Amino acid sequence: MSELKNTIGAATTAAMRARDRRRVGALRLVNAEIKRVEVDERRELADADVLQVLTKMLKQRRDSLRQYRDAGRDDLADQEQFEIDLIDEFMPQAATDAAIAQAIDAAVASVGATSMRDMGKVMGALRGSLQGRADMGRVSALVKERLAN
Repeated sequence: MSELKNTIGAATTAAMRARDRRRVGALRLVNAEIKRVEVDERRELADADVLQVLTKMLKQRRDSLRQYRDAGRDDLADQEQFEIDLIDEFMPQAATDAAIAQAIDAAVASVGATSMRDMGKVMGALRGSLQGRADMGRVSALVKERLAN
């Protein structure tokens, strides 16, 4: 069992003992999504896989938050923001811009990238080190910019 799953389970137990219904509900959503992916893939998820699930959940919730705010549904927006904050607790420390730039430079050098044709190789090299720590869409844009120069 992954360490991250154990941490989320322990947080759920602690929230139950504290009788924090809102937190318990949000943690159960996280556990249910992890369990759904495990059942779909018929295997137990490792920490990296759990991080992918959490990243996907964050992306969905941020999109919902924006839509709720645009529609003036502050009650639902507050719940989404609560869930975003809760999921963020289990995410690794976000990479700084300097760390991202350094990782891109290292990946470009390691794969010998010289043109946009090598972007897939660079992104593959970066995925392991930055997954869950940075928005990969933003990283992709930075790699394009770096390879265009």
